Order: sequence, then structure tokens, then C-alpha cells
Amino acid sequence: MEIRKVSVSDVKIIQQLAETIWPVCYGEIISAEQLQYMLDLIYTPDALISQMQKGHQFIIAYEADIPIGFASYSAKSADEPETFRLHKIYVLTNLHTKGVGSFLLKYVTTQSKNAGATLLELNVNKYNPSKIFYDNKGFKILKEEVIDIGNGYVMDDYVMVAHIDSLLESKKA
Repeated sequence: MEIRKVSVSDVKIIQQLAETIWPVCYGEIISAEQLQYMLDLIYTPDALISQMQKGHQFIIAYEADIPIGFASYSAKSADEPETFRLHKIYVLTNLHTKGVGSFLLKYVTTQSKNAGATLLELNVNKYNPSKIFYDNKGFKILKEEVIDIGNGYVMDDYVMVAHIDSLLESKKA
């Protein structure tokens, strides 16, 4: 497995992965209409490029030159340079429990630490089974939040946080 940083020329790969992964991950959690709305909101080439321009670093995991998952992360804000945000981490569903998510998370954690961060924060849908992945890695619920994303839809999430050193020291990372 290898990690490659994403450039603007790679956004179609991320879009294709999201369009493959999201219906399986969220199909029983949110309506088909909300799912499509969110894909259109977050994963069009223009939306992905905009996220990159805002400082989100995207990476893609490859196995034998085939893209199998992706993640994005960034500093949370200038006011909180010690906290980085894991914005996305998605793996082809047939590869869940095969270590791909852990591989992506370790890369993000290492890069965040190298940039001076001590905390890694993320949002996860309250009903997403992947919350167990984060629990097992050592993330703790910081708070709950409901985010209005427009068109009458919301994201009903947990905000979770973990200490980067703990993530890197743990064999679970």
C-alpha cells in the first residue's frame, strides 16, 4: 500500500471513490436525496478544488496502482494551531477491516504531528458504524453537533478528538 498526495489533476479519482463508497456507507443512514445532495455539495471537482484552496490536504491510498481509499486533513484554524482536523477518511467497503483506514489515519496523524499539532479532531455521523473505528483508535466524544447543510438537510454528528502522541504510540494507529 502506498499514499500519494493529491493534486488538482486527481480530483476525479476522489469523486469516483466517494460515489462508490458513500451509497454503501450512508445508504441506510440518510435518504438517497440527501446522499446525492451531499455528493454534489462536497465531491464535485470544483468543490474538491475549493477545499484544496482552503488548505485541505488530500491523500489517496493505492494498492497495486489502484485507488482504494482517501482522506483529507488540515490545520483547524490559525487560532488553534495545535489542533488538526481529519475532514474525510473513506475506504472501499470491501476493504474495511483490512488496515487501509488505519494506514490512512497513521499518515494523517504523522503529518499533523510534523506540522506541530498535538490534537486530531473529526466529525462522524452519530449513526455511522465507522464511529467504532475511531473509538478503537482512542478518539473520545468532545461534543455533539447538528450542522445545517442547506436544502433542509442536516448532519447529525459527534465531534471526536484524540491526542496525536497517543494515536502514534498505540499499536492501534
